[in-house]
Amino acid sequence: MPCSLQLQRISPTTATPAATLAVNLHKQPQPTWVIPVPISNIPKNLLHYHTHVVDPNQCCSAVVLSISAPIDAVWSLVRRFDNPQAYKHFLKSCHVIGGDGNVGTLREVRVISGLPAASSTERLEILDDEKHVISFSVVGGDHRLNNYRSVTTLHPSSTATDDIGTVVVESYVVDIPQGNTKEETCVFVDTIVRCNLQSLAQIAGNFATSKSKSK
Repeated sequence: MPCSLQLQRISPTTATPAATLAVNLHKQPQPTWVIPVPISNIPKNLLHYHTHVVDPNQCCSAVVLSISAPIDAVWSLVRRFDNPQAYKHFLKSCHVIGGDGNVGTLREVRVISGLPAASSTERLEILDDEKHVISFSVVGGDHRLNNYRSVTTLHPSSTATDDIGTVVVESYVVDIPQGNTKEETCVFVDTIVRCNLQSLAQIAGNFATSKSKSK
C-alpha cells in the first residue's frame, strides 16, 4: 500500500530557529472537546461521560433512542460486556480473553461476514451499575475503526408513564480511516450504532412485555 507520508532531507548545517519551531507548533491542529449530543437530552450528572477529546483526524458522534422498557430491563442487556451479541446482531461471537468482568476486562468479538472487519479486541473502561454507564475501547483486531471508544448511558425518560421509559445515549470517537472522509465515517458508525440500539429496544421491550404478562 503506498504511503502518503514523505520524508524530507534535512541539511545538518541548517538550523531551524526556535521562533520558527514555536510558530509551526502553534499552527498544528489541536484536539478539541466535543459533546456530540444535545445537552437537553442528557442529565447533568451524565454529561461528562459524553464529552470527548477529539483529534483532527478523528470523528465524534452520538445516537439517542427512547425505549419503551424499564431501565433495569435495558441495563441487564447493555451491561453484559461478555455477551454483546445478545442485541448487537453484527457480532457473531464474543470470548473474554482476560479479566474478571470488571474494568480492564478484555474481550474478542467476531464480526459477521459482509462488513469491512473480521474481529475486534476490546477493553472495558467503565462499568457503573448505579449510574447505568458502560464504556469500552478498541485496542486491537482486524478492522478499520482504530482508536474507537464508545460510552453508553441510560436514564429514565421524562415523558414516560409508570417508569417504563428509558433513554439510551451512545456516543463515540474514532479515527477517520485513510481514504474516507469524516462524514463517511460518522454515517457508517452511526448506522451500526443505530441498528444495535433498535435491536436493543425490541429485545428489551419484548422482555418487559412478557414479564408484565406473567404477573
